[in-house]
Amino acid sequence: MSIPSTSVDVPVRVRELARGAALTPVWLNGIGGLTFRTDDGRYIKWGPLDDEANMRDEAERMRWARTWISVPEVLEQGQDDAHEWLVTVAIDASSAVDPRWAAEAETAVRAVGVGLRALHDALPVAECPWEWSTHQRIADAAQRGTVVAGDLLQAPPIDRPVVCHGDACMPNTLLDADGRPTAFVDLAALGVADRWADIAVASMSTMWNFGTGWEDTLIEAYGVDPDRERLAYYRRLWNET
Repeated sequence: MSIPSTSVDVPVRVRELARGAALTPVWLNGIGGLTFRTDDGRYIKWGPLDDEANMRDEAERMRWARTWISVPEVLEQGQDDAHEWLVTVAIDASSAVDPRWAAEAETAVRAVGVGLRALHDALPVAECPWEWSTHQRIADAAQRGTVVAGDLLQAPPIDRPVVCHGDACMPNTLLDADGRPTAFVDLAALGVADRWADIAVASMSTMWNFGTGWEDTLIEAYGVDPDRERLAYYRRLWNET
């Protein structure tokens, strides 16, 4: 995932959704999906249909989660035969991997850890209609043709069930101007699971965005000691599914 060139080709559907507003590309994901900011306070997310994390699920989960945490308000969501799109209200914040944080890695990493703990503490497990359990993730992967190694079928005992973000990589926490966590995006996989499923991915993602040496900093900011067994298991599960 990366910040695209300002010269990127704007899809026809995005221009239609913009309704005359000026567009600035802000994000390009690994499957060719694009996110644009409009000059009238919206974000337009567009990309190929994705069985693993579709925008219909994302819109549904954001509408549910907004009762307890700050997430973008959904304005429109739709799809055609090949692509899907999501339009939301802009939040006055920037991704934890925005270039402005490049020289302040510790601030960003700690903010993601603090933000993830706040999300886990705020969202009510008993009221969440979705799961992101090991069993569910392995079953979903099998439907997509991915069969995991046999030893991954034996997950560590659950430490604490929470409503997990489902894609707690650093870009998906938004920070305010002072570097404090203020909102969350990309919630298509949100569901109940062991908290270490999120902690493992969030801490692993520090390496992709800021290099080595920050994993335990994020875990410390979350407020727990590193559980090496659970970290190793959930990172493998992430990589193999």
